[in-house]
Amino acid sequence: MIAADLMIDVEAPDGRRFAIDDPGLIEHLQAGMDEKPALLLHRSDKAITDCRPLSIFAVQTAEKLGEETGVPVDKRRFRANVYIDLMSSEGFAEDKFVGRSLRIGSKLTVAVLQRDARCMMITLDPDTAEKTPAILKAVAQAHEGMAGVYGAVLVEGMMHKGDSVELLN
Repeated sequence: MIAADLMIDVEAPDGRRFAIDDPGLIEHLQAGMDEKPALLLHRSDKAITDCRPLSIFAVQTAEKLGEETGVPVDKRRFRANVYIDLMSSEGFAEDKFVGRSLRIGSKLTVAVLQRDARCMMITLDPDTAEKTPAILKAVAQAHEGMAGVYGAVLVEGMMHKGDSVELLN
């Protein structure tokens, strides 16, 4: 893989697109401002994603864990970048997607690669940071330490809240 394959483009509020390393990006963002705020682009060699770029989590899985622990479980504890409503009451149904593909919306196609191994971060309430160890204990004991799945994009496309999710192959 070459660096250009990993390049990020930024779309300015006016719709103009810039490569993340284009010096004109900061100039463009500051244009028309009376006071020029200090705008800096920070780059890190450390990924800001989990071990895979796409984490998919079904809302029914959070509900199931709530039933198992007797504690309401906020789906945000799982820090997914895609939450899906499978329209069924079955928790952990996304486990069955591993090795298959999903189409989300009209075009986006995702390969589901593996189940998502969980750590102590899921014990933290996303609003208060209060710990609830029972959630991790339930995931570890009843679900092999896994909750949600990881995926990779096969066909790029826009995704919107409420888009349909279709299980392929």
